[in-house]
Amino acid sequence: MTVARRQPQAEVLLHSDRGSQYCAYDYQALLRRHRIVPSHSRRGNCWGNAAMESFFHLLKAERVYLTRYASYQKAKIDLFDYIRFFNHRRRHSTLGYPSPMEFERRNLSNSS
Repeated sequence: MTVARRQPQAEVLLHSDRGSQYCAYDYQALLRRHRIVPSHSRRGNCWGNAAMESFFHLLKAERVYLTRYASYQKAKIDLFDYIRFFNHRRRHSTLGYPSPMEFERRNLSNSS
């Protein structure tokens, strides 16, 4: 989905956990084909992926645990809405307080 929507022109770093699906040969081949570099921390060490761990904590605390979903489709729509808010509006101390999209926009324009 990311490749289709964003069509990255440069190498991309993908953070994930060490789940077997992320280590599978076909998945790794897909990443290589699209110049996506996998990044996962050592087993039992969440600090190598602290930004993603923080995101999932906030997603659960601010949305999932506070919401009862009537259907899978309603949950999917709500979670995408949260992700859109998170990426476009939520400020992040790790990035110096811009939103992730603002941080990306600034850094892409600086690298041109």
